[in-house]
Amino acid sequence: MQVRMILDAADVVGESAVWDDSRARLVWVDIVGRRIHRLDPVTGEHEIWPTPERVASIGLRVDGGAIVGLERRIALWEWGGPFRTICEVEPDRPDNRLNEGVVGPDGAFWVGTMQNNIGPDDEPRDIRADQGRLYRLTADGTLACVSDDRFGITNTLVWPTPDRLITADTLADTLYLYDIRNGRLENRRTFQSAFGRGLPDGSCLDAQGFLWTARVAGGACLTRSDPLGRIVAVVDLPCSWPTSCTFGGPDLATLYVTSARFTMTPDHLAGNPQEGGLFALEPGVRGRPAHRFGRKTEGTGSVEW
Repeated sequence: MQVRMILDAADVVGESAVWDDSRARLVWVDIVGRRIHRLDPVTGEHEIWPTPERVASIGLRVDGGAIVGLERRIALWEWGGPFRTICEVEPDRPDNRLNEGVVGPDGAFWVGTMQNNIGPDDEPRDIRADQGRLYRLTADGTLACVSDDRFGITNTLVWPTPDRLITADTLADTLYLYDIRNGRLENRRTFQSAFGRGLPDGSCLDAQGFLWTARVAGGACLTRSDPLGRIVAVVDLPCSWPTSCTFGGPDLATLYVTSARFTMTPDHLAGNPQEGGLFALEPGVRGRPAHRFGRKTEGTGSVEW
C-alpha cells in the first residue's frame, strides 16, 4: 500500500484531523505550534491560522463554523475569526490541559484532559499521575464529566454505534470500550492492548466498522482492527510518530494521517525531515463522514442547535 507525504507541514504535534465535506478540505491542528491548518488536497491550497495558546483539537459545527479545544477552554470559532469561549474545563486543576476532542453522533463535543506534558518553554514534561478525565459539551453550553475513570493521556474518541464509545489511554497502551447510558460511560472493558509497536493515539472508523489507529511514540504505523478488537492489518508509515487519522476526499476513500516531531533531536530531524508531515493513502475501504456539533446523527434524536 503506497503512503505518500502530501504536505511537509513540519508540525511539532499535528493532531485532530477531520474532513470538512461541505468545503472539501482537510482540517487539523498543531498543538505546540499553536496553529490550525486547512488544506485543499486537489489544488494544494494551504491555509494556516495562529491560535492564542496551544490548540488541542478541532471539530465541525452544523452552521459551518468550528468548535476548538484550546489549552484549557473550549471555544467557537469562525475560520480566521476570534475564539469565543464557551467554557473553561477543570478550572480547579491548573496543572491539566485539554487533549483529544471529537464531535460525537449525539451532536456534542467530547473532550479529554490530561496532566500537562508540555512545559512553559514547549519542552517535554513528565506526566506524574493519571489525572485525565472525559467530558461532554452539548450545544446549549452544558459541560459534564462522563466518567469517574482517570487516564494518563486521553486519546481516540470513536462511536461504533451511538450508544458505544471506544477511547484510549495512551500511557496505558490500551483502548477501552464503554456503553453510553444517559450521557454517561458505563461498563468499561478492554478493547485492545499491548500491540507491541508504539502507543495508541487518534483513531477513526471505516464504513465497515473497522477501527484505524495511529501508533505514536515510535510505532510508525496504522493498525486496522475488527469490531472485536483483533488487528487484521498493519500499514507501515514513513513517520515514527503518527498521531491522528481520518477519511476524506469526495468519496471518503483517502485516509489522511497527521504526525509529530515532538521530543525528536536535531540530528534525527536532519535525517528524517518528513517527521511532522501530513500523509495520505488509499486503503481500499471508505470512511464515514464527520459528525457536526449541534446536530444529532439521523436516527439518534432531533436537532439540538
